[in-house]
Amino acid sequence: MNDVAVKGKGFDISFIAICLLFLAAILVVSVELINILFYDPYGDEYFLFRMAGSLAEFDIAELTWIMFGSLLVLLMLGLPLAFVTGGLGVVFIYLVGDALMLNIIPSRIFPMMTNSDLAAIPLFIFMAAMLERAGLIEEMFDVVYQWMGGLNGGLAAATILASTILAAMVGVIGAAVVTMGIIALPAMLKRNYDHQIALGSIMAGGTLGILIPPSILAILYAVVAQQSVGELYMGSIIPGLFLSGMYIAYVLIRSKLNPKLGPALPIEERISFAQKLWLLRRLVAPLTLVVVVLGLLFAGITTPVESAGIGSFGAILVAILHRRFNLVALRDASVVTVKASTMVLWIIFGASIFVGFYILEGGQDFITETLLGTGLSSYGILFFMMVLLVVLGMFLDWVGILLLAVPIFVPIIRSLEFPGLFGLPPVPSDDVALWFGVLYLVNMQMSFLSPPFGYALFYIRGVCPPEIKMSTIFKSSLVFLFLQTVGLLVCILFPPLVTWLPNLIYG
Repeated sequence: MNDVAVKGKGFDISFIAICLLFLAAILVVSVELINILFYDPYGDEYFLFRMAGSLAEFDIAELTWIMFGSLLVLLMLGLPLAFVTGGLGVVFIYLVGDALMLNIIPSRIFPMMTNSDLAAIPLFIFMAAMLERAGLIEEMFDVVYQWMGGLNGGLAAATILASTILAAMVGVIGAAVVTMGIIALPAMLKRNYDHQIALGSIMAGGTLGILIPPSILAILYAVVAQQSVGELYMGSIIPGLFLSGMYIAYVLIRSKLNPKLGPALPIEERISFAQKLWLLRRLVAPLTLVVVVLGLLFAGITTPVESAGIGSFGAILVAILHRRFNLVALRDASVVTVKASTMVLWIIFGASIFVGFYILEGGQDFITETLLGTGLSSYGILFFMMVLLVVLGMFLDWVGILLLAVPIFVPIIRSLEFPGLFGLPPVPSDDVALWFGVLYLVNMQMSFLSPPFGYALFYIRGVCPPEIKMSTIFKSSLVFLFLQTVGLLVCILFPPLVTWLPNLIYG
């Protein structure tokens, strides 16, 4: 009885607190409305108190702590990033600026609305959703599974290879991790694969969609950093394949040394080489679609939007050819596209207002002077940025990190020189933004695997059997997180891995 009373009292106290906060908000809004309607909002006279311009005397250092501290607190409370950034942006414009400064809202949003490259995002999302709903991803895994299942660790390696091909089809992280988790995880657990290798290969392979074209994140980076999408795609191919190769090599070597970690398929379940070749016919249509979409883009024949449109139409044709197309699949793919695209666009608009106001108040110069004032070398500043991006990736989603950090970081990076480390090749000044863009994409892969809040960890949690604990998922990410760190360092030390192919193709 006492427990019930205590619970009831706790509920009453929390309910009263919420009511008091709501009443306080109504009071503040009411007073501000009276000031706007009957007083000069920025004059000397006001009713009771005045919020407009109340932070005008604060310098940029204090505003930095207030703005980003407020953002962190609201995000920790679980409020959605899309509305937090935009809402805080409008609030701080009101608290710091004047009525004229409100013009920053349409001036930041309208260029985004008229940017044609952003139209590629819903089209690529639809392409991914259509291929998934049509069951083509499962077919692709079956083919790779039959080819590599006879090796120790072959199923895990097949999962990574299939994820690499899938990344070249969809460019959407959540879809890749969840889909491969549903398809590949039961197959590996049935063969008594080590849980950490099974889970790690799915998560690491799934995150390749951030890096390998047609990555949606690369499109957003190119828009924000004013970088060529085609060059960024070309620059990310070699690092993406390099990381995929490292994942596969680790799984195969580890399973070769200890076969119990990744048992091979029994001989009676394997198929002949002729049967394997016959299976490849199931990959012809999807791989042709990838080659056409990316080939037209890289050749400069189509823009990213046109390639995405061809990919969306091609995904429907591939589904028809495989006899997997129906109105239910089309409807589901369309609904997924609308939901995902709306989320991305709202975050873009909200973060643009927040960051645009911060830069207008001198935030860009403040951050630049602070970093340069530390006495760090250009590589030291780059290292600091990479660490900060990983930390942000533990708490924010990839779109939010992009729109909050990249507009501030890219101008700083462009102002620095990178002469090369340990006598290795330097980064030409014209290639710095491209090089940093690929480093950023690799870094975002790390953020998806970084405990405790990496998105891939929770994607895979949703499809895992209940007996697999969250601690096992965390442990399974660490080795692949280390491999991603190695890949990032290699790209920093050997810039031609990023810049050679774009310079070869585009000059």
